[in-house]
Amino acid sequence: MLLNRNARHLRHLGRCFSTTTPRQADFTHAVIGGGAVGLAVARKLQQRDGVSTVLIEKHGTVGSETSSRNSEVIHAGLYYGPDSLKTRLCLRGKELMYAACEKHNVPYKNCGKWVVAQTDEQMAELQKVYDFATSMNIPIRFVPKDEATHREPEVRAEAGVLESPSTGIVDSHAFMQWLHGEFEEAGGDTALASPVTRIEAPSPGNPDWKIWTAPQPASPPTASSPTPQTPNYSADEDGSFITAETIVNSAGNYACAISNMILPSDRHRTPFYAKGSYFSYSKSFPKPSTLVYPAPVPGHGGLGTHLTVDMAGRVRFGPDVEWVDCPTDLAPTPNAERFKAALEDIQKYLPGIDVDAVALDYAGIRPKLGKLGAVASGKGFQDFYIKKEEGFEGFINLLGIESPGLTSSLAIAEEVERILYQ
Repeated sequence: MLLNRNARHLRHLGRCFSTTTPRQADFTHAVIGGGAVGLAVARKLQQRDGVSTVLIEKHGTVGSETSSRNSEVIHAGLYYGPDSLKTRLCLRGKELMYAACEKHNVPYKNCGKWVVAQTDEQMAELQKVYDFATSMNIPIRFVPKDEATHREPEVRAEAGVLESPSTGIVDSHAFMQWLHGEFEEAGGDTALASPVTRIEAPSPGNPDWKIWTAPQPASPPTASSPTPQTPNYSADEDGSFITAETIVNSAGNYACAISNMILPSDRHRTPFYAKGSYFSYSKSFPKPSTLVYPAPVPGHGGLGTHLTVDMAGRVRFGPDVEWVDCPTDLAPTPNAERFKAALEDIQKYLPGIDVDAVALDYAGIRPKLGKLGAVASGKGFQDFYIKKEEGFEGFINLLGIESPGLTSSLAIAEEVERILYQ
């Protein structure tokens, strides 16, 4: 289902899009980006009475970028500070996700998480996490040393263990399939393989948003050139567009490029891309029954090379943090020094691993708004950016939607609906 004016595709979408100024918008809402957050937003908006929503995705399938290349963790909300959107939406999203997975048979597991400290300095960071969690009524406890040794004898925690019992894992692919199914069952339209090339804001004589898409995949934006380009194609030469009353930018790694199409140059954003490589483990021992994270490092772009398991019980480690210039740089980086550093990080809390059984697996890229920290205890913490942009009626901008974006997705959908309608 492509968003061009080819009559065959128009029949698929079930609407006749005019090339002249319409009297009424083709859609009430246009959501750009079909990851977990875009799917959740589209689903939520389409559930309103008397609306029509189109979900526009540049790839041939939904959820093929950041949403499917991550740790698949349901986060507890431990790291993001008392007043941040990340904390508020993670806590609400966690509640909504567990309820949705249970009700709709989406595979998940409330397996819990250990955050481990090896030094007094790391223990001080755990204490900060504990104090914050208790202040927010997030379930948290320190695990006594004898209990920790009994439960997970292969996990090293020289200074202490902090346990987060509300952390879990989810099958992100099944979750997104459920979101997409509910969206389309409610009457929503999906336009796949439709990279957006141009957006025109409403004007006094043209009250709706106009959105153009390319007939072939656009080249990706980079940090130095954030607007995607399509060879041998100009939206100005093609009168084909759709119209919408509102537009939600949920394009993930491409969100800055979409935002820069709309906002004036003094409000443009430069995207930053934090690539994280993951590592598989082919042995069945050691295999902790809980997720294991190192103590958070203030100012670091991630939460450390941690141990997670998927719904099939496979152990994996990661991600590390590598700043890259292109959001399509998705091959795990075969760098001997980075691999050695990752192994050293893993062995600090799981010394019994067979290093020969650890191998590069896959990589994902997190959309960032700067080379900033992932936890609020350090300088330069970057919160979610979710706003109705001033001077652009009906435009909701979602930027820097990285971790805990998957956990927060259903709550972000509520937030977007609230901004639009309340």
